[in-house]
Amino acid sequence: MSLNSRFRHALGGVVIFCMTATSAASDPQISKTYGYFSIGGKTAEDLDKELENRGPFTQTTGHRHPGATEIKFGGEVTYVERGGKCSVGAAKVTLSTHLILPRWSNRRRAEKDLRFIWDTLSSDIKRHEERHAEIARGYARALEKELLGLRPEKDCDVLQKQVGATTRRVLEAHDRDQLRFDRVESTNFDNRMMRLLKYRMHQNDG
Repeated sequence: MSLNSRFRHALGGVVIFCMTATSAASDPQISKTYGYFSIGGKTAEDLDKELENRGPFTQTTGHRHPGATEIKFGGEVTYVERGGKCSVGAAKVTLSTHLILPRWSNRRRAEKDLRFIWDTLSSDIKRHEERHAEIARGYARALEKELLGLRPEKDCDVLQKQVGATTRRVLEAHDRDQLRFDRVESTNFDNRMMRLLKYRMHQNDG
């Protein structure tokens, strides 16, 4: 049983927001939550249409996807003036990730082969979105480290500009890394699914 083209190309939505929040400490404050959307259908074609019509819409691609990860960065930097210099006294980066995943309401009533394919696909969707969250966590830690490592400047206005430039640079690198991950995953989807299906079949046979 084959998967339709939209199954093959719809993986990988990531919704990226930036915001300002407040806090102060040493390690990033990171949270992760999950949300779900229901789909129906009893055939692969039905599932294809359901994901196309009900999956989360992402601004970055202009399409709906089988899963998505909402990413929100925030934080606060405090400044200390001492000895004619302004330095970063504390920097706290916050990160909130919300994974949106599908739930198939007709799974129990579907044919065994289709359930097998769906379980393999839905597991891969979850893995994909978890990786988006993991990438974001790495950049949250990197951003906080870079902000804390900024050298003192002659006044706080200059340092504040450095904080803004550093934040933009790191978050732009984050966005590029997320998009790069999506491109690689999309290109390798067919081969990855075949490997997963064969692996699961081998496990079941064992």
